[in-house]
Amino acid sequence: MQIIAMVTMLLDHIGLIWFPQDDTWRIIGRLAMPLYAYALVIGYFRTKNINQYLWRMTAIAALSQIPYSLAFGTWEINTVGTLLVCLVSLKLLDQLKSRPALQVSLAAFLLLLLEVVPCSYGAYLLVLVLIYRYVPKQGMAPAHLLLNIFYLFYMGWTIQLFSVVATLLLVYSPSMLQAADSIKVPRSLWRSFYPLHLAIIAALQYVILAGK
Repeated sequence: MQIIAMVTMLLDHIGLIWFPQDDTWRIIGRLAMPLYAYALVIGYFRTKNINQYLWRMTAIAALSQIPYSLAFGTWEINTVGTLLVCLVSLKLLDQLKSRPALQVSLAAFLLLLLEVVPCSYGAYLLVLVLIYRYVPKQGMAPAHLLLNIFYLFYMGWTIQLFSVVATLLLVYSPSMLQAADSIKVPRSLWRSFYPLHLAIIAALQYVILAGK
């Protein structure tokens, strides 16, 4: 799953910057974000030290912000920064398990926060993480599809509809993703890939623009 997430994210960003007229790159790239969101939920359950996990995500988000802004020409919080908010949300919501009213209020506040503060994917990403966290496996794909349909009308996200393919693979064909995991990804590469590939893209953008 990790290698597919990294490759599809790279293709998505290449298409967004250099081939915006060709939707094929973006359609393939729709696999990436759900896989990262799912990996976050799995990591949340498996981590032995949630605080260390949070600090690591904070470091990656901070290192990624300037390359992200330079590559895409925006000062919105990058996707890892949004995932960091999602991780904090999972921790806080679990701490309020015995107080469902507060859980709902907190979730509503966090969703509103991600819509008000410019963040990559905004509240959409938090809802998807909550789907992976709380919805039974057989209901994940329908819930993801409903989320995509909502954002189709709310934000006009047409290409985002293809992201449900990632959830279909996670639920109905996990063996395909597991087969890709035969390519072992070092932890250092998995953790550094996001800021590293953004820095390379930003540098290439600078060289291309300087040469014009």
